[in-house]
Amino acid sequence: MALDTRTGRRPSFAATLWGSTVGKKTVMAVSGLIMLLYLVVHMIGNLKIFFGAAEFNHYAHWLRVVGEPFMHEEWTLWLVRVVLLAAVIAHATSAYQLSRRDIRARPGTYVHRKPRSSYATRTMRWGGIILGLFLVWHLLDLTTGTVHAGFRPGHPYQNVVDTFSTWYGNVIYLAAMLALGLHIRHGFWSAAQTLGVGSRARDRALKSTANALALVLTVGFVSVPVAVMTGVVS
Repeated sequence: MALDTRTGRRPSFAATLWGSTVGKKTVMAVSGLIMLLYLVVHMIGNLKIFFGAAEFNHYAHWLRVVGEPFMHEEWTLWLVRVVLLAAVIAHATSAYQLSRRDIRARPGTYVHRKPRSSYATRTMRWGGIILGLFLVWHLLDLTTGTVHAGFRPGHPYQNVVDTFSTWYGNVIYLAAMLALGLHIRHGFWSAAQTLGVGSRARDRALKSTANALALVLTVGFVSVPVAVMTGVVS
């Protein structure tokens, strides 16, 4: 292991791993799977809106008290938030640094045309940016109520209905969910390859699983605004 020229010490295993392309891809894969697991749970919770305001509001309250009395009110919720925030930061940072490393590795000016990135790569990059912006909007809309004019703390059902009763709320959410589906479709298979799960014999099953996850999550999330727009949920 080479010495760090700035400190004269051998870099730690974690630093060496993070500095490598394989290490960054592994961080991106693991953090992506953590977020995917959360999305599955979050979608299931969202679907409770079809059982009415009382059921949905009760579920939202339960999220704040889960783990009591061992955990104080909202401690479990904040623990989940911290883990998710760490996963988002790790995922975005590794993706950005891998992208910069890929750009630097491209041929120099002696090549007439730079090779174009693949469709999957472009989809992942732009999809990640769209989802990052959406995440900020979503939190400001339904968590803090900063951009939600009629936001009512403690009334999640009504807040969701209000959001999807506006054209811009629907456009933002539907566009983000389509980007999410594409991101999951490409990302799940890529993560499997990075973590060594993929193989020629398993590729078909992994791609089918990726497609199924993307479809189920997209349809599940999109069903809520569609239900509000059509009057099924009101």
